[in-house]
Amino acid sequence: MRYLFEGYAFDTVRRELHRGADVISVAPQVFDLLDYLIRNRERVVSKDDLIAAIWNGRTVSDAALTTRLNVARNVIGDTGEEQRLIKTLPRKGFRFVAPVVEERGPANMATVDNAIEQPKPALALPNKPSIAVLPFTNLSGDPEQDYFADGMVDEITTALSRFKSLFVIARNSSFTYKGRAVDIKQVGRELGVRYVLEGSVRKAGGKVRIAGQLIDATTGAHLWADRFEGDLSDVFALQDEVTVNVVSVIQPRLLQTEMDIASRRPNNLSAHDLCLRAQHVQSWTREGSAESLRLVSRALEIDPRCGFAATLAGECHFRNARHRWEPDQKAEIAEGFRLLRLALTLDGNATLALSMLGRATASFSGDFETAKEMVDRAVSLNPNSFRAWEERGWTYVTAGQPEEAIRSFERRIRLSPFDPLLFATNTGMSVAFNCLGRFDDAVATARKAIRQNPLFPFSYRCLASALAHLGHDAEAEEAVARLLELDPDFRISERVARGDMLKLQVYIDGLRKAGLPD
Repeated sequence: MRYLFEGYAFDTVRRELHRGADVISVAPQVFDLLDYLIRNRERVVSKDDLIAAIWNGRTVSDAALTTRLNVARNVIGDTGEEQRLIKTLPRKGFRFVAPVVEERGPANMATVDNAIEQPKPALALPNKPSIAVLPFTNLSGDPEQDYFADGMVDEITTALSRFKSLFVIARNSSFTYKGRAVDIKQVGRELGVRYVLEGSVRKAGGKVRIAGQLIDATTGAHLWADRFEGDLSDVFALQDEVTVNVVSVIQPRLLQTEMDIASRRPNNLSAHDLCLRAQHVQSWTREGSAESLRLVSRALEIDPRCGFAATLAGECHFRNARHRWEPDQKAEIAEGFRLLRLALTLDGNATLALSMLGRATASFSGDFETAKEMVDRAVSLNPNSFRAWEERGWTYVTAGQPEEAIRSFERRIRLSPFDPLLFATNTGMSVAFNCLGRFDDAVATARKAIRQNPLFPFSYRCLASALAHLGHDAEAEEAVARLLELDPDFRISERVARGDMLKLQVYIDGLRKAGLPD
């Protein structure tokens, strides 16, 4: 929409004010003030109206409001004395009184004053979690800080875009809302997204405070909010830190919300819905794995080119092989490789599939160099994917590089510190500590894993091995007894024969010391 008055053209789409061929510089807040007054020119706008629309209801002094009004008048050639365009009505409010012509469409067809702007049609939601990151509001009163706020949004948008499971609106579309007081539900309809991330930046001295909140644009409900503080002396490091904090919360939160939505939908589900349900029911048990595999197999029947489904199916087959949940382990391994390669054929940059394939290559093929190349590329493609770092950690444990494995596991925990699957991560950490001879640390992380999931047998193996090395025989016996309750068929020789323990001799020696059957 363009509003024409007294030789000026006020373009709300491009957020530009023109006088003839010249573009007049207007601060974002002043632009919003003019926009609000022009759109509501048929009535008197009160001070409270302006504060609610432009300052989102925050406390604003009369002096600050008067200053913004004077600036707004100045950029359109008006003054407080003349009030030709913006009139102040004492004790009542303000009104834009100049005649206005509205101009719409590519043909520049002008309509008479008072024409009604037609709302934009709502876009259909994509079949996966969709989000727009709106420009952050600069609350510092320092226009120079706009670059930092904009850079922050760029970093978060780029980081989220690396997740193939998300649909992320590009920066250029999101930035059409810069400096505007917006209705989140309207933004969701116009951009065709379910979720909107908005935030603000406030500078004080050498410090900066960044606040963010995630909103469900279909309902207006707030799903998450937090704030971060840092030192402006290293702007890029601070942007990286905030990006990691925001993305590590947002991506799992969006996925969990979508999984919950899918679990409540009727049975006529899409392939993507079935994948979400599969993740929802996966419990790292034989029954959970079987149900998950059933759902993703249905997804592949509906859409044979669904890379997400192929990835999850491959993971289920590898899990069946690792835990001996199916009698023909070779067939399970072969099918897992086939499905992950299919996922990568459909999308060569599928981070999760690539990292899982790397781990499987280390575990089942023994080609450690190729495996490491795969997982290294996966975390390079998406440094904020906690699942990729998890798979990298297990790959490096299996390849006999426990120090690098620990770094990967620590990064994974940093990216998703409250994830319900952290028991597997801590188990991997325990294996690595065992291999390094750091047996106290191995015991601590194994116990942590057991607290997080007391039904995961691998954690008890790690605990038993480390306790045996420390000479804590009674406690090691207790760990062995619990392990054999959960996995009565466990045999050390069977595990060694599979080939994924070639580099884990210290860990294996501990299992034998603990008295586990060979």
